[in-house]
Amino acid sequence: MALVLETSALSHRYPAKQVLDGVTFRLEAGQIGCLLGPSGCGKTTVLRLIAGFETPQDGEIRIGGETISRAGFATPPETRRIGMVFQDYALFPHLCVADNIGFGLERKSALARRLRSGSRPEIAARVEELLELVGLSGQAGKYPHELSGGQQQRVALARALAPRPQLLLLDEPFSNLDVTLRERLSLEVRDILKRTDTTAILVTHDQHEAFAVADAIGIMHAGRIEQWGEPYDIYHNPASRRVADFIGHGVFVAGRVIDRATVRIELGLLKSRLPLECEDSCDRCGRGCSLDILLRPDDIQHDDAAALRARVVAKTFRGAEFLYTLQLPSGARVLSLVPSHHDHAIGEMIGIRLDVDHVVAFRHDPVACP
Repeated sequence: MALVLETSALSHRYPAKQVLDGVTFRLEAGQIGCLLGPSGCGKTTVLRLIAGFETPQDGEIRIGGETISRAGFATPPETRRIGMVFQDYALFPHLCVADNIGFGLERKSALARRLRSGSRPEIAARVEELLELVGLSGQAGKYPHELSGGQQQRVALARALAPRPQLLLLDEPFSNLDVTLRERLSLEVRDILKRTDTTAILVTHDQHEAFAVADAIGIMHAGRIEQWGEPYDIYHNPASRRVADFIGHGVFVAGRVIDRATVRIELGLLKSRLPLECEDSCDRCGRGCSLDILLRPDDIQHDDAAALRARVVAKTFRGAEFLYTLQLPSGARVLSLVPSHHDHAIGEMIGIRLDVDHVVAFRHDPVACP
C-alpha cells in the first residue's frame, strides 16, 4: 500500500521549551492514525507542522513521497492538499450549510480550480453528495446556529472533504460534544473516512476516541512518540511503564520469575504464551528476577467457585458492568470488570481467578536480579 505521509525525526522548539523531539511515523493510503496524549505533549504541534502553519527546526515531512517541509523550507499550506477539521468547527455563521461546504471548493489548488471551472451544477452535485455522505440531506439551507453540535461537526467534516484532500487532519474534533454523542459520532466519522478511503490523522487526549477511530495510535509524551502501533497491541503490549499507566486501567503487582514463560504473583502462577520479556532487556530473567506485573481489569475474573478470595473496597457502576477494586490478603489491590448483575457490597469477599494470556512485565529492581 502506498505511503501518504511520512514524518522523519521532527523536532520543534519555542524559546523556552522543546516541544517536539525526534517524532517519526508514517501513514499508508486510507489509514487513520491518531496522536494520543495529555495536554502539552506536542500532538497539536505535529498537526500544525503537517498543515504548514509552522516549520520544523529539524526533521522532514513528506506527502506522497514529496518533501513539503524541512528546516528552512516549507511549501505553502494552500498547496498541500490537506484538509482540516478544527476543535471549534470554524463554520461561517453567515453562510448556510451548503455554502459552508462549498467554501472548501474555493481553495486555490489545482483541483479547486478544476471544480470552479466546471458548471455550477457540478459543484452543487458535489455538495449534495457530501450532504448525503454525512447524513445531512435536506439540511442544505440551514445555518450553523440552527444545527446541533453533532450536525455542525458533520458540516465541518464535509467541508474539509469537499476538495478531496490527500490528507485530513482532525484536531480534537469531538471535545465540545457530550459523552454519548462523542462516542456515536466518532464511529460515524470513522465510517465516513473509510467509505471515502481518506487518509487521516486524529489528535486527541481521549483514549476511547482513539480506540474507536484509529487504525494506528502514537502515544505521545514530552514531545516524543513512546509507542506507535495498532490499538490492540498498545493496550495488551505497552512498550513502557508510562504507556501502560496511560492506556486503560491497570495495576502493578509484585512477581518473581520462575522460568522464561512463568512468573509467580500473590494470585498464583502466570503462564505466558510468549517468552517473558521485561521493559528493558535483562539477560538474567529466568533465574528469579523481581518484576512488576501489569494486571488489567479483564485479567481478573469473578468466579464464585474459586478458592481465592478478595475483598471489595470500591466499585464503579458502568451500566452493563461494575469496575471493582479488590483487596488481596497482602493488602495489594487489583481491578476487575464484572457483569452488573453481580452486585456485591463494599466489604464483601468474592471469589476471583486469573485469566491472563500474555504477561506484561517491567523490571522492579535490576539490583535484585541474582
